[in-house]
Amino acid sequence: MLPSFRRLTLAEQVAQMIVVRASGHLFDQQIRYPRWEAPTATLRRWIEQVGIGGVIMLGGSAAELALRTQQMQAWASVPLLVAADVEEGVGQRFAGGTWFPPPMALQAVYGRSPDKALQLAEQMGRAIAQEALAVGLNWVLAPVVDVNNNANNPVINVRAFGDTPAVVSKLAAAFLRGTQPHPVLTCAKHFPGHGDTATDSHLTLPLVAHSAQRLDAVELVPFRRAIAAGVDSVMTAHLLVSAWDTEHPATLSRRCLTDELRQNLGFDGLVVTDALVMGAIAQQYSPTESALRAVEAGADILLMPAEPEPVIQSLCDAVQAGRIEESRIEASLERIWRAKQRVQSPPLSPSSAYPHGTSHAWEQMAPPPVDAATLTTHLAQPQAIATATTLLQESMTVRVSSPLLQSRALDSSKQTVILVDDLLSCAFLGHEAPAIARPAAFGYRLHLADQQSPVTCDPQPTLLQLFIRGNPFRASSGLIRLAQDWVRSLHAASHLEAVVIYGSPYVLEALQPLVSADIPLIFSYGQMHQAQAIALDQLFTPAPYPLPTSGDFGF
Repeated sequence: MLPSFRRLTLAEQVAQMIVVRASGHLFDQQIRYPRWEAPTATLRRWIEQVGIGGVIMLGGSAAELALRTQQMQAWASVPLLVAADVEEGVGQRFAGGTWFPPPMALQAVYGRSPDKALQLAEQMGRAIAQEALAVGLNWVLAPVVDVNNNANNPVINVRAFGDTPAVVSKLAAAFLRGTQPHPVLTCAKHFPGHGDTATDSHLTLPLVAHSAQRLDAVELVPFRRAIAAGVDSVMTAHLLVSAWDTEHPATLSRRCLTDELRQNLGFDGLVVTDALVMGAIAQQYSPTESALRAVEAGADILLMPAEPEPVIQSLCDAVQAGRIEESRIEASLERIWRAKQRVQSPPLSPSSAYPHGTSHAWEQMAPPPVDAATLTTHLAQPQAIATATTLLQESMTVRVSSPLLQSRALDSSKQTVILVDDLLSCAFLGHEAPAIARPAAFGYRLHLADQQSPVTCDPQPTLLQLFIRGNPFRASSGLIRLAQDWVRSLHAASHLEAVVIYGSPYVLEALQPLVSADIPLIFSYGQMHQAQAIALDQLFTPAPYPLPTSGDFGF
């Protein structure tokens, strides 16, 4: 029997190559990004009538997401690929799941204990796979295998496992080992390597001017290791890699995707583009032209085209006109079908995989039901929380000779200044956040600031808390300069009591020379409540566990 995708019309086959973005919220009025997330009626039509192949999710709680994914699968005649960027765990995107510190925290642990770091990476991968399945995700868009050797990188930064190809390769492979017992797809990104750029590809096209020899020795090393470790998919980078192609971004370059990734690296899994709405592509190409060029280059899945239906039509027209061979579409569909069969949960046993003489029983399988018991027994379980806690503790840097306060005596003469990049979009603060609640319990007044706030130093001892990491769409360089101004101003007035940095070691590296050795200084890779609590334990109560210290912070 022919593979069942050949029973689909050409338009239905092409639609299987499209992955659109959807909100995890259940109601249209909750949609946060209407530019990219269609209302329910449109989304349903795309799935039910157009037959798109998958969705990438963002927003909502884990419980909402579980209901949303089941709803979408019920609409689909062919089971969907349901993806999310959960590089730091389901809790990073969907409240209720476990939120791990960013992958670069593992490099800090690796420097002191390689075996422990590899164990934590594997546990992290296992927990993310388990929690993803519990909420209906079957495609984890991780691990990031970019080698972040550029401290000014605004888009990769701490999302990488490290700044050397050897460390990134080992940690990414360990992460993949953790995921592989579970029917969930993984994704190595962003090929051929987005780590050595200072330009945000969400906004414009970065240039990677390294030689082919340098690419082979640095950028490609983790991709080779991930492919050898069995990664299911590879995501392209919107970069101009001049050693390979001086005209086309990697996402649209046959040299990059077919010659290098397919042939030279021997990868036969899914090749998925990064989001086609990103500025690096959308500024130079129309939605239909970027999709056509990506397929010609060798992409199997088009992620977030701005206009899915015109893209499908243009691809069909290109096949009928002879610009794209029909066999090219069939090759992608074969890979998509293999991937979709792989992620059925529970996986089909060998004896049940081929009922009635066909290997496509998965196409008729209903999604598993969602219930409260499944969520409460699979999300934020003690082992996952313990892994996140250990990783936060072991990667933290502490320079504290003694706690600031060890009693509940209130001291209203002090304040805490909290600096973030954007107060309106800050998900990790609130009245209950330890960064706010812990100092408040000791009488500290609260001063919130972001990039729009001037440096205003009240004449009182100040605990300065800085939440800064690389963020797509908004570079952190301006915020780092503002943080430096805060440190200098408070230091000059002798009001700087302590500094806590949450997020990026590159920020610590920039600020540490400005903070005198007698002032307590703490750095945590995490920004979530758990990270805040662990960091502030060092200032306000005796630490319940020993923490690694470093006089020069190891940078």
